[in-house]
Amino acid sequence: MCPTVMQPDPRQEADARQVMLGLAARLDGVLAGKQEVIEQVLIAMLCGGHVLIEDMPGMGKTTLAKALAVSLDTDFGRVQFTADLMPADIVGVEIFHPDEKRFVFHPGAVFHHILLADEINRATPRAQSALLEAMEEGQVSVERETHPLPKPFLVLATQNPMEHLGTYPLPESQLDRFFCRLRLGYPDRDAERRLLKGEVGRRQLAGLKPVASVRDWLAAQDAVQAMPVSDVLLDYVLELLALSRDGSWLSLGASPRAGADLVAAAKARAWLHNRSYVSAADVQAMWQPCLGHRVLAEGDTQAALAGILEQVTVPA
Repeated sequence: MCPTVMQPDPRQEADARQVMLGLAARLDGVLAGKQEVIEQVLIAMLCGGHVLIEDMPGMGKTTLAKALAVSLDTDFGRVQFTADLMPADIVGVEIFHPDEKRFVFHPGAVFHHILLADEINRATPRAQSALLEAMEEGQVSVERETHPLPKPFLVLATQNPMEHLGTYPLPESQLDRFFCRLRLGYPDRDAERRLLKGEVGRRQLAGLKPVASVRDWLAAQDAVQAMPVSDVLLDYVLELLALSRDGSWLSLGASPRAGADLVAAAKARAWLHNRSYVSAADVQAMWQPCLGHRVLAEGDTQAALAGILEQVTVPA
């Protein structure tokens, strides 16, 4: 038998949605003209996923992460990933206390609700791998002990895709643990004008106050999880995933985890748009962000993913 999903109270669900939309508006006041990116970050949060923000320096990657952390009444940690970063700096270490005659665990930077992994590809693979268990299972293992992380838990990682000197490419196992990969891109003319006038941008961080709590975040996650998905839509997703794996478009197709994340992302998008059903448009909107970093093509991966969307018939 399938497990019963508890239906959230409609009033509480409406309140949670309003809080999340207020959070989106707050972030838009800091990073103008990036509503789509902000929505995708919120979708990852609602699904318990992690976000890789990949773009050139100066595009606002760190500003977005800090604005999110300040706007949520949560604890926030930041790790500047460098070549000399050790796994213990991230997950923590056991230190022997002579007075107590025992080892005591000292938590690392990962023990926060939100962790900013800044320039993650500058750390060695050994340091990068320290995040694998945390991102997948919400816990870390040090020596013989397992330590649970705060819930909810979100990793916001940044990297510059154009700079290769002193960097280590993220392995497929690490990339697959990121719920979505986002690119901010250049602002439009109006948004950049506001930035030049000081109306948006990093200067706004000092005056930000929390507009959402951990309780709001968890309530929104519960509401999204309870969203129903029709068998027709699941068949559509399964067709897309199958085509990604048959070798005609991609040399490395979508993993089962990628498929599950895609469905979850579509549910979260429908919920944010105040709809009681998930549509093919929700799946299509999250297709590239959820899969672009997890698949490989002989040529342009983005074009290959777009081609797959065009090949599969959209359900009526």
